Amino acid sequence: MNFQQILVVGGGPAAHRFVEAMVSRGLDGFCVTVLTEETWLPYDRVALSQALLDDVDLTLGEPTMWDHPAVTLATGSRAVSLDREARTVTTEAGEVYPYDQLVLATGSNAARLPLPGMESAHVYRTVDDVRTLRAEVARLTEEYGRTIDAVVIGGGLLGLEAAGGMQSLGANAAVINGAPWLMNTQLDQGAGQALDRLITAKGLTVHGGVFPAGFVLEDGRMTGVDMADGRRIPADLVVVAVGVRARDELPRDAGMTMGQRGGVVIDDACATEDPSIWAIGEVACFEGMCLGLVAPANTMAEIVADRLHGGTATFPGFDTATKLKLSGVEVASFGDAFAKTEHSLEIVYADPARGLYQKLVVTDDAKTLLGGIFVGDAAPYTALRPLLGRELSAEPGAYLSAAGAGEAPETELPDDAILCSCNNVSAGSIRDAVNGCGTCEGSEPVRELSPLKGCTKAGTGCGSCVPMLKKLLEGELTKSGIEVSKALCEHFAMSRPELFEAVRVLELDSFEGIIERFGVPESGLLGCDICKPVIGSILASQRAEYVLDGGRGILQDTNDRALANMQKNGTYSVVPRIPGGEITPEKLGVIAKVAQDFNLYTKITGGQRIDLFGARLEELPEIWKILVEAGFESGQAYGKSLRTVKSCVGSTWCRFGVQDSVAMAINLELRYRGLRSPHKLKFGVSGCARECAEARGKDVGIIATSDGWNLYVGGNGGATPAHAQLLAKDLDDDTLIRYIDRYLMYYIRTADRLQRTAAWQAELDGGLKHVEDVIIHDSLGIADDLESAMARHIDNYEDEWAATLKDPERLRRFRSFVNAPHEKDDWIANVPERGQIRPATDEERAAAQAGTGPVLLGAGIPVR
Repeated sequence: MNFQQILVVGGGPAAHRFVEAMVSRGLDGFCVTVLTEETWLPYDRVALSQALLDDVDLTLGEPTMWDHPAVTLATGSRAVSLDREARTVTTEAGEVYPYDQLVLATGSNAARLPLPGMESAHVYRTVDDVRTLRAEVARLTEEYGRTIDAVVIGGGLLGLEAAGGMQSLGANAAVINGAPWLMNTQLDQGAGQALDRLITAKGLTVHGGVFPAGFVLEDGRMTGVDMADGRRIPADLVVVAVGVRARDELPRDAGMTMGQRGGVVIDDACATEDPSIWAIGEVACFEGMCLGLVAPANTMAEIVADRLHGGTATFPGFDTATKLKLSGVEVASFGDAFAKTEHSLEIVYADPARGLYQKLVVTDDAKTLLGGIFVGDAAPYTALRPLLGRELSAEPGAYLSAAGAGEAPETELPDDAILCSCNNVSAGSIRDAVNGCGTCEGSEPVRELSPLKGCTKAGTGCGSCVPMLKKLLEGELTKSGIEVSKALCEHFAMSRPELFEAVRVLELDSFEGIIERFGVPESGLLGCDICKPVIGSILASQRAEYVLDGGRGILQDTNDRALANMQKNGTYSVVPRIPGGEITPEKLGVIAKVAQDFNLYTKITGGQRIDLFGARLEELPEIWKILVEAGFESGQAYGKSLRTVKSCVGSTWCRFGVQDSVAMAINLELRYRGLRSPHKLKFGVSGCARECAEARGKDVGIIATSDGWNLYVGGNGGATPAHAQLLAKDLDDDTLIRYIDRYLMYYIRTADRLQRTAAWQAELDGGLKHVEDVIIHDSLGIADDLESAMARHIDNYEDEWAATLKDPERLRRFRSFVNAPHEKDDWIANVPERGQIRPATDEERAAAQAGTGPVLLGAGIPVR
């Protein structure tokens, strides 16, 4: 067959989106080859700051796309020359690639400064760049034995993200900005001043209105930055983030028409002067501009794919809306933010003392929205951005939330309004998907948020449109007569947070009382496997009583009923608490003796504990009697509760430690042990910025500084990992514990069933800012109540296994067979492996019975 050869040069987000658009439209008659000089699959550059802090997977889309038989991805292939006449591209390795149609998606390079010593500075552009930076901060911190000084040159989006990342890595971060205020290309002076105040409050130093004159090197090492005004700023590490420059060498050397400030010139079809060459993303110059933003790059990619398939799509121009991704700082700018439109009006609310600035730009009749700027409180941005160029439904001032006008007026988005600019998804497309009008394959209605995102791609870019997406989904379901239910299950019309509060206020103490008072009558009063554990958890959180007494045993999951985790072969694991990972040799000896006597498999856990596997149900009381007498407690590995507080050795032993992380970890673990919650909780305490305890991957993370503790919240591992976010810094011990008390109790009261802290925090209206307002500033006036609730838990804590061993009735639960209490389960069998045991497989059982298999230990069948 005669395939049309499509060659793409560049492997960034624009190239990925182009290939994705081609595949979605069908590749019959096409072969697509992508050349990228990086060794990675195309990744999300917008999320680079995440890679600065940890090894995260930023890969865009589904990697299986590159397995398509008509698609070839050549990584590590840098294109060096373009022969337009022969229609070929040659790589650095000498490989020659022919093309029928060429798509230039070469992106941009980080701009560098023509200053002495620039070769010793770093840039912030690729995964390799940020990984190098992370390693360099760790290396210099260890070598110098102190907190290093990191200077970022550039006060724009990239510069502030880089500075925030340097600070998160433990460095003292400063920003040098030549303009009088930060983000001057997106913000006016009032907004810039508000942002400067917020950034300074975060502990970042800002040097504004002055340019660097050179870098200071001593023995080849960076030591400072000389400024044009004669000052010298100390710097152990310098990051230059002053913008980008289009990578236009290929078209330039091939004699193509270039923009005045770089980039190959394109028309509204994204076509160049050469009929077989197209350009998309940052290398494309449209109407004199090259922009490094995701939304226009994606739009260009879609347009070229449409044109190659015979379409007539055109590029509408650049959407310059931006939003800063810096923990605890809200900044957004969109449309005609500087009111350049003739006769436009500016409606402004400014409170410099609080770092608040909100502005809307409208037409002279104060009706049509032209643009806006938000600093400190960007809540209205998500709802207003799709209304750009349209009439507002209320007075402009009503949308300025910081002015105390209350919630913004409800506005119905027109079908053609772009809800997700990253992927150019209109409100109409969302409605079509929700109502089953042909957007998705099969035209089946999409009634949940996650599949709606997958179907339409809305919310899969920067994510800022997700609140509006959820709101639109719920609105369409309501219009269709479909109730947007927050019910816990068929037995309770209330959500978990509503049920928690109702039980707390009425002081209910039993499942029967709760379901009789709040249950749905026609559903019956027996409950289900959803509501029973939830109510069991709520009662355990509110009442300091043995978790299995008073009929509460039937509410619990299997693990909670046995106070141990059931394993695949019907045995249980035993996990004694080892606070902070600290344990005496004597206690280690007890664990070793128990493991030997009961023939248990032993494993060090990721939370610095020892897990003993293979215990029979009837053996659990015997094992725990020995452990409790030796001073151990239940580690509650079976419950939705605090699991572990991981720690490094801290300042007691480590020469780099600045605080006693072990003592703090033990204090926290003993304080919050037994605390039942919507999901499991994990803590981490690191004694310095090297972060050996991996605290930022935990629900609550504490990282030591020379001035106290930095508190991070809302992190977790698992299938959808999330980094914890900085809530407060340089806290003393008492303040740290007070904030954690409030945070945990607020989460326990308001989170949904089985909702991790990361998801709960993300879904709160205002996210981390809301958490900060409630926990630190007591905006709801409940801080004392939250602390009192935690104090009651601490005062009334009793180890569950110690309580079990005291009561013969409680011990009756631990029998393999109720009607034959002295018999053991003969089906349990193990196989020796690496000096320990593991559960036998069905095949090994059958082979043992046939006399041809391995030795089985503990089985009630003949063994060899």
